[in-house]
Amino acid sequence: MSLFPTEMESERLRYERLHPDEFDAYELYEYVHAGAPGIDEITKYVTWDPHQHPKEASDWVEHCGEQFEDGAAATYALRPTEGDRADELAGFAGIHPDWDRRLAVFGAWLRKPFWGRGYSGERAARMLELAFDRLDLEVVTVAHDPANEKSRRAIEKYVERFGGRKEGRIRNDIIIDDEPRDSIRYSISRSEWERNRD
Repeated sequence: MSLFPTEMESERLRYERLHPDEFDAYELYEYVHAGAPGIDEITKYVTWDPHQHPKEASDWVEHCGEQFEDGAAATYALRPTEGDRADELAGFAGIHPDWDRRLAVFGAWLRKPFWGRGYSGERAARMLELAFDRLDLEVVTVAHDPANEKSRRAIEKYVERFGGRKEGRIRNDIIIDDEPRDSIRYSISRSEWERNRD
C-alpha cells in the first residue's frame, strides 16, 4: 500500500496524483506556460513562475512523482466531476508532511475559470481527512501572501469552519520573483478538526 492514495474524490472533485506514470506533462504545460490565459494572475502570489518550455513541466511532474514514491509529499491534479468543465484540469493540491513535527503544509492553486466555485474549501476538507485519518498527523498549516485577498478569504473560511486559527505573519517566509516576502499562516489541529468535521 502506498503511503498516499493515488486517487481520491470529494463531492465535486477528483484528485489524481501528479506522477509520470499517469499524467501527461504537456497538459500541465498547456495551462502554466508563459502566455497561457490567466497565468499572470495565477502566479502573482505563488512561489513558482510560468514554465518557459515543456521540459520544465515534465521535470516538475518527475519531481512530484519522486516525492510521492519517497513518501515526502503528494501533489494532486484536481478535476471537476460535474458541470460544463467536467474532467478539465482545474488546478493542483499538495500536501507536504514534516514527519518529525507531525504536521503537514498544504498548498493549492486553481486556474482562473475555477475561481469562486468553492473548490478551495472542498479540497481543504478532503486533504484534512487525508492528513489526520490516513497519515496520522497532528497539525496542518497553510499560508498566503499578505496581498492575496482571494486566498485570504478562501483560507479563512475553511480554517474557521474546522475550528483552526490564524497564527500570524511570518516575516520573509517565501520568495516571489526572487524577493523575500512575508506570509500569513494558519493552522488546524487534529482535535479542532475532529470537533468540527461534520
